[in-house]
Amino acid sequence: MINGIINVYKEKGYTSHDVVAKMRGILRIKKIGHTGTLDPDAEGVLPVCIGKATKLVDLITNKDKTYEAVLKLGITTDTQDITGTVLTRKDVTVTIPEIEEAIRSYIGEYMQLPPMYSAIKVNGKKLYELARQGKEVERKRRKVYIHDIRILKIDALQHEVSMSVDCGKGTYIRTLLHDIGETLGCGGTMKSLTRTAVGDFHLKDAYKLSEIEKMVHNEQINTIVYPIDGILSDYSRITVAREYSKLIYNGNPFQTSHLTEPIQYPSTDWVRVYDADDDFIGIYQYDYGRKSYRPVKLFMTKHTI
Repeated sequence: MINGIINVYKEKGYTSHDVVAKMRGILRIKKIGHTGTLDPDAEGVLPVCIGKATKLVDLITNKDKTYEAVLKLGITTDTQDITGTVLTRKDVTVTIPEIEEAIRSYIGEYMQLPPMYSAIKVNGKKLYELARQGKEVERKRRKVYIHDIRILKIDALQHEVSMSVDCGKGTYIRTLLHDIGETLGCGGTMKSLTRTAVGDFHLKDAYKLSEIEKMVHNEQINTIVYPIDGILSDYSRITVAREYSKLIYNGNPFQTSHLTEPIQYPSTDWVRVYDADDDFIGIYQYDYGRKSYRPVKLFMTKHTI
């Protein structure tokens, strides 16, 4: 049984759910989940959690991400990308300095209006389902954060801008590009999108489904599985003494005196808990009211005793 994360390169034409379905077939494991939807025409990094690592899906989904995108100026579409129906066409007369200034203005926090073609639910229905019916509903703007935008290339003849975007969770890149086009007055739509990083997962280390299938056939799959606790390395590590192993194996709270190195003033931050054999148990948090560490997420594979 695999318990860990595989950095999958999602190719064009697949939905994120397609990738999960393919991985279930390749690995012959049902308990698999992806960590953030990519549109079918987008490609790039899609960390896939397997087995007990599915408990990490929400944590990885919330990680910062990096994208490389191409903005096509002069047109807008209903989907905010090049696959949609063209809504407007305008001449592009803006200068390169104006393009650079408009792009820079989006670095930082801004209130983004989610696109109709998205999986966000309004009154129990996904927006893209309503959009396909020709309906548009009122959406609330959401706070997103753009850490940085680096312009990679400006093609003045084709009216295209290639850029790399570092952003926080919940950011729609095609909406960002649409908004930049609106700021410039000529409109714009997303021509292509590649996700190059999700947290510590990078494009250069991602594997296509065909490569993963080959590794399973050659019995090499474990060489590309990231361990669960490796993804949680930002959290401090503590170890429970052997004589108190029963507490953590049964998912019970424990006190600072049960540690191999007792802590006088414990933090309430999440910590990684290990047993005396160096096996990862899970994430715990100290509760000052109850004066004990209590489990947040458990990942242990050992049987209770």
